Amino acid sequence: MTQTEIHAPVRFLGERFDCAQACTECAKRCVTSVGAADLGAVTAGAPRRPNLRRALLRCAEVCDATCRLLSEELRQDPYGMRLHVEWCRAVSLECAQACDRAPDAGDCAGCCRRCARACTEFLAALV
Repeated sequence: MTQTEIHAPVRFLGERFDCAQACTECAKRCVTSVGAADLGAVTAGAPRRPNLRRALLRCAEVCDATCRLLSEELRQDPYGMRLHVEWCRAVSLECAQACDRAPDAGDCAGCCRRCARACTEFLAALV
């Protein structure tokens, strides 16, 4: 067995853990940003932004589900896992763009991009 063959499962598990951790952080940040965005809209007298709120909630739900999926047993359908992680990456990037347009979203965009990057890295390890 070559060194590459030995390191492949370790890399896979490491990327899987990193992706699950990034998804958890992103979900927490999105939920926090929903509350801050709603509070900011009310106190500043600005109109509510339902699209931002929807994007944040959707991202939190998808990231949370992805973390749960990645935390389960190793014996899973690789195709189904790939689809789910790709979905999480796409939703995270959409949320980051929504946060970029909102001045009161804090560092949510950066957190969403970190999650998307972790998903991309895990997908590379999933091959």
